[in-house]
This record gives sequence, C-alpha cells and structure tokens, in this order.
Amino acid sequence: MDITTMRVVVTLASFACFAGIWVWAYSRRNRDRFDEAAQLPFEQD
Repeated sequence: MDITTMRVVVTLASFACFAGIWVWAYSRRNRDRFDEAAQLPFEQD
C-alpha cells in the first residue's frame, strides 16, 4: 500500500466520521436534549 492509497483511506474515514457526527447532531431524537443544554447558561443566578 503506497502513501496515496493511505491518504485516500484516511480522507474517506474522516469524511465518514464527519457525516456520522452531522447525522447524530441533527437527528430529531437529540433535539430536546440539545435544547435543554442550550438553556443551561441562562438558568443560573
């Protein structure tokens, strides 16, 4: 395996991780949790 193939593999793996995080962050199942976490700074006295 040469360096170009390794670069392609790492690029594809990085893109797959990015896409997975994006799907997780924008899934409807997590929306309530993220909205609650977004309000935490405003709940403190």
